[in-house]
Amino acid sequence: MEQPLNPVSSRLTPIKPSASAWVSQAAKALKAQGHDVIDMGLGEPDFDTPAHIVEAAHAAAKAGQTRYPPTDGTAELKQAVVDKFKRENNLDYSSSQVIVSNGAKQVIFNALMASLEDGHEVLLCAPYFGQYKDMVLILGGKPVELPCSAADKFLVTASALNDAITSKTRWIILNAPSNPSGALYSSQQLNAIGDVLDRHPQVMVMADEIYEHIIFDDQKFVSFAAANPQLKQRTLIVNGVSKAYAMTGWRIGYGAGNQDLISAMVKVQSQISSGACSVAQAAAAAALNGPQDSVRDFRVAFERRRNLVVSRIQQIEGLTLDAPGGAFYAFIGCDHFIGASTPNGTTIKDDTQFTQYLLEDAKVAAVAGSAYGLSPFFRLSTATADDILNQAIDRIAESVAKLTINKTD
Repeated sequence: MEQPLNPVSSRLTPIKPSASAWVSQAAKALKAQGHDVIDMGLGEPDFDTPAHIVEAAHAAAKAGQTRYPPTDGTAELKQAVVDKFKRENNLDYSSSQVIVSNGAKQVIFNALMASLEDGHEVLLCAPYFGQYKDMVLILGGKPVELPCSAADKFLVTASALNDAITSKTRWIILNAPSNPSGALYSSQQLNAIGDVLDRHPQVMVMADEIYEHIIFDDQKFVSFAAANPQLKQRTLIVNGVSKAYAMTGWRIGYGAGNQDLISAMVKVQSQISSGACSVAQAAAAAALNGPQDSVRDFRVAFERRRNLVVSRIQQIEGLTLDAPGGAFYAFIGCDHFIGASTPNGTTIKDDTQFTQYLLEDAKVAAVAGSAYGLSPFFRLSTATADDILNQAIDRIAESVAKLTINKTD
């Protein structure tokens, strides 16, 4: 008898689907069964893309900008990116140091594919965006997790970074403001990290700054490359228009850095997808070049929602949450409920089971902290309307009140 064909590469064995996407799919499945589920899994602004951006895309399509664009991005958008970095971050780049891709994730994937050899180590500051780890694994690298505790505000310390670097370390990925914790580094903290990296010239820095404009409490965002100009040639800045401009579906990200690395990334992209959608690039250029009122309005709304969620969660006995400095997530501690019993007698053994309980009992979809490399926590997206946030937290409070804490000696 013919042996069944296995069409899947072994390199995919350790790779898991996106945790937030999986949770949202589970929520949709329950909704299809008639359940009233609140999906707090996906990190996506609930605002519409600003009208002037949509109009720019419409105008570009009508003007015939519908053919293959350059692999590395249109001249218009690349210049808009160059201008943005100078205007907002006091960083000078040339167009040849910029790449435009199909979302920020492709920028990251391009960079890792262009630079990793088998066994190269990539330092991930846990909690981290889960796809970092999977990209490293699929490309033959070794992810090395640096646990960043709530006591340290989920930030990597200079001493922990220094201890983690080896001769095989190729990258450190710094995401600030962070998904999932909202952690934000000060200029002084970035300088301390830079001082460590000064001593390790083989290490490159991937600064994922996609949430740059979503920061709270009148804090000032400082780009890693601006804080550490001596490391600019070793730094790749990753950014995009998805979060700040409510453009998740337009799929435009961009990166800026060392020209040799960018050229290699363009080579990778030319074999995978070629250039990003021409019409979407016209929209992204309008976003970066146009009025920024909506960015400010979105930030104000996100901060109000942050305050609401922090206030409500802190009133629930057993859950912990310090105010995130940015982004639109709440990374909530649930250690108190690990080992607790549900009303049907099931013991909650970890944060994955805790979020499963919330989905089943509260009908609230959340993502376990283990998906981000740090337990026991769970992530809620706060990028939704105030009334939905209140309803979700009401349900969570009711569900955790049903749990029985099993005391041990």
